[in-house]
Amino acid sequence: MPLYLLALDASSSACSVALLRQEDASDTGHLAPENLTPEHPKTECLARFEMTPRAHTRRLLPMVDEVLAEAQVTPAQLDAVAFGRGPGSFTGLRIAAGAAQGLAFGLDRPLLGISTLEALALQAHRRYHLRHVVTAIDARMGEIYAATWHCLKDTITVMSAEAVLAPEAMRLPSGETDWVGVGSGFTLWERFTTDVQLSMPQHLCDLEPRAEEMAWLAARDFAAGLGQAAHLILPVYLRNDVAWKKPA
Repeated sequence: MPLYLLALDASSSACSVALLRQEDASDTGHLAPENLTPEHPKTECLARFEMTPRAHTRRLLPMVDEVLAEAQVTPAQLDAVAFGRGPGSFTGLRIAAGAAQGLAFGLDRPLLGISTLEALALQAHRRYHLRHVVTAIDARMGEIYAATWHCLKDTITVMSAEAVLAPEAMRLPSGETDWVGVGSGFTLWERFTTDVQLSMPQHLCDLEPRAEEMAWLAARDFAAGLGQAAHLILPVYLRNDVAWKKPA
């Protein structure tokens, strides 16, 4: 029987949905995380992506219906649900989390939360064959959500953990070269230190997290047994403890 995994994202100005289908789901070797690559002939992903500022609530679930209808798959056939768990837009994360939790709970399926920064790194790696990636999303309030990654053959390894920080405080791991910056956080390019700018000969501001990469990452995590009950997977804001504190 095939495996079907649905991924949703509303963490940025974009809204996206992806349905990943894997043939021969009973073949545990085929489902091993290292085999979950787009080149595998038995795996395919159908996706929708729209720039929908302030329209996530109106578009997200209709996009789910559109993808399922095109694939001729019913919700009951889904094996797992995933969503972009953050960091990102507070409102967008809550919208995607609510929709994904509702689907997973109603269908009694496991839920997976996928890092928006890791999905952004995977997109950059697949699209531009980048190896050393700095992902940064504009966090407003003069800060960015950022992390660094090593990417090789669709395997994404975190080099420095996700954090919310001022661009001036960004530091790159030592010993690596040819970093490329990806994401909306690099619209604040002039605020990064000279050392960071010199270590990063290129930065791409226009890439947004997408559900397509989240579906691939979720399939990897699902194969590793990381799916959980819907109520246990929550958005990751990073700024939970620092965002709205009033000065003493």
